[in-house]
Amino acid sequence: MRPRALIWQAFAAALLAAPAAGAAPTAAAASIRLAPHRVVYDLSLLSSQGMRGVESARGRIAFDLTGNACQGYSLTFRQVTVVEGAEPGSKLSDLRTASHESGDGRLFRFRSDTTSGSAKTSVQGDAERRPEGLHIRLRSPKRQTVALPGEVVFPNAQIRELIQAGQDGRRLHSMKVFDGADDGRKVYNTLAVIGAPIAPGPARNLEPAALASGLAKLTRWPVTLSYFEQGRGDVLPAYVLSFELYENGVSRALKLDYGSFVLRGEMVRLDLLSDASGCPR
Repeated sequence: MRPRALIWQAFAAALLAAPAAGAAPTAAAASIRLAPHRVVYDLSLLSSQGMRGVESARGRIAFDLTGNACQGYSLTFRQVTVVEGAEPGSKLSDLRTASHESGDGRLFRFRSDTTSGSAKTSVQGDAERRPEGLHIRLRSPKRQTVALPGEVVFPNAQIRELIQAGQDGRRLHSMKVFDGADDGRKVYNTLAVIGAPIAPGPARNLEPAALASGLAKLTRWPVTLSYFEQGRGDVLPAYVLSFELYENGVSRALKLDYGSFVLRGEMVRLDLLSDASGCPR
């Protein structure tokens, strides 16, 4: 077994051994306010495995987060990636998503449109957290209702939980997460490994976009977030995200690990947006 597999086996064991850690949204996390913002990351190839693996990759991630804890948060996201390798040649993928999550984290609307080569898929629906579990209503690609047991959180609640875990000094935090990805029916087991906080102070190695937005004045935490598919029993995660998470919900220093190759995401633009809704603080 490869050393990487041994590491993730230990992480998976920790995930299964402590299902209650962070299983449900906490009142403390619900009080955390995420900053509405627009951010752009340029993607480049960090590493690749195998003789016939990815030779080069480039792309961009752009998303807008708007709203507040009263009215809920809306997110529009787009990731375009061009991957080139000896065997597959050049392949372009284009993922566009739009979602809205209620302020209490109970309701979630989602739509995703994916183009990969000549294949195109579209998924649309909504989900509701109920006492008995997650209730999903899909409208496309076909109308379908799916009920999944267990305590599940949506993406913005997940970010608030990670910030709260960092503030509490926790180093491992597990959650079941639904974000409408893939076919709109998947819940992922996630395990976050949270590093020591990086206190505000003199800015070093921060991108100009981060410096211009005053992020150096905020605390941040290095986070490695692994996604495991439910019911498969896989030792290795389906994919791994690494980033530095600020206390206002902004992220920098992205790393997207797809197993056979890893992409780096460098922040090139950040606009902190105003919230004129009158939501009480």
